Amino acid sequence: MVAEHKPISVTEFDKFLAAPENRDRLFELINGEIVEKVVTQKHGAIASFLVIEIGLYLRQNKIGRLGIEVRHRVPDDLENDRLPDVSVTLDLDKPIVEVGAVLYMPALAIEIKSPDDTYKGMREKARYFLSRGSQMVWLVFPEKRIVEVYSPDDEQILTENDILPGGNVLPGFSLAVREIFAAAE
Repeated sequence: MVAEHKPISVTEFDKFLAAPENRDRLFELINGEIVEKVVTQKHGAIASFLVIEIGLYLRQNKIGRLGIEVRHRVPDDLENDRLPDVSVTLDLDKPIVEVGAVLYMPALAIEIKSPDDTYKGMREKARYFLSRGSQMVWLVFPEKRIVEVYSPDDEQILTENDILPGGNVLPGFSLAVREIFAAAE
């Protein structure tokens, strides 16, 4: 007989995160299941590079806020608390959240594949973000050296020879895909 798994709620997840042994670790709540995020040096190098490039853009354009591993959840979804690797929110009129999750999805969510991530799981994350209000998702696949770009009405697969556009979220922003992967070499 297989034991039935009961999904946990965001309230239970908040209690789990508050436990002393979990304070310095990265966890997400995905469909009621606690998942620990494991990052590598390569993952960190790519995330850092993207943060620098997007940060410089936002410093000049002042249209949004940049986040690293910022929690996001929507109030009507009690089984998800997501932690994109990098995120951009455009709601400058809303105060910065100092404790807990931001109660809306970022305009841009960026996920970088770690060795323990699956392609299917990454694409499910992209669909989740878009279905809850994100305008764009970038999935970065270091081993394939591609970036998949998702928006509500379009999907693109960009190779090292392509330019990553900012779309409607970061108008005028562009970045050579090869530079993303060069940052981790």
